[in-house]
Amino acid sequence: MDNHELRTRFSGLTTAHVADGCLRAGVPLRCAPAALRAVEPGDRLAGRVLPARHVGSVDIFLEAYQSAEPGDVLVVDNGGRLDEACVGDLVVLEAQGAGLAGLVVWGLHRDTADVRAIGLPLFSLGATPAGPQRLDPRPADALDTATVGGWPVGRADLVLGDDDGVLFLPSDRADEVLSVAESIRDTERRQADRIRAGDTLRAQVRFADYLAARRDRPALTFREHLRAVGGAIEE
Repeated sequence: MDNHELRTRFSGLTTAHVADGCLRAGVPLRCAPAALRAVEPGDRLAGRVLPARHVGSVDIFLEAYQSAEPGDVLVVDNGGRLDEACVGDLVVLEAQGAGLAGLVVWGLHRDTADVRAIGLPLFSLGATPAGPQRLDPRPADALDTATVGGWPVGRADLVLGDDDGVLFLPSDRADEVLSVAESIRDTERRQADRIRAGDTLRAQVRFADYLAARRDRPALTFREHLRAVGGAIEE
C-alpha cells in the first residue's frame, strides 16, 4: 500500500479503529506508549516508516531525507531519552521540504512555537530547551531500523497517528487490517445512531441474553457473545 492510498483510507478512521482491526485480523498490536503525543492536538499522520537512530547529530536525519519518498514519516529513535531534544524546527522544516508527512520522535523535541508554525505533524514525548551534548558511534544500521517503546520498525512498516496516539502496521497486512477497521467503524456508527434514537446499547447487544447464557456457561465471555450477535464495542 502506497502513502497516498494509506492516507486516503486512514482519513475516515481513527487509530482506535485500526487497533481493533489488528486484534480482529490477528496482526500483532504495536502501539507506542501513551506518552508519545502530537505537539499540536488534532494533528494526524499516516505514511511509510522512514527510520533514523539518533546518535547526537542531525546529519542522520538529513541523510534519511535523501532516500525519502513523498508521504513518508520520519521515525526517530532516541532511546526515549528525556534529557535532550533531538529534533528542532530546522529538522522539521527540512522534512516538510522533502515531502514528508510528519515525524514521530521516541524522545524529545524543542523549538515548539516554530514547529507549530511550520504545521507538519510531530509526535514526541515532550519538549526541552536542551539539545544534544554528545556524539556517540553510529550503528551500521542506523537508517534501517528504529525502536519505539520497545517495538522495532523499519521500511516495511507503516505508521499512523492521531489524538489517541501512534501505532505501526506491517505494510503487507495493511489492506486487510484497514478493511476490518472500516467494518468495525461502520458497525459502531450504526450502534451510536441507534443509542441516540433511544435504542440502548444493552438492548442492541442483547445483554440480558448474555447474562442468562453466562449463568449456564460461566466461562462464556462477553467478546464471544458480541461476535455471535454482531456487536463491535470490543474486539
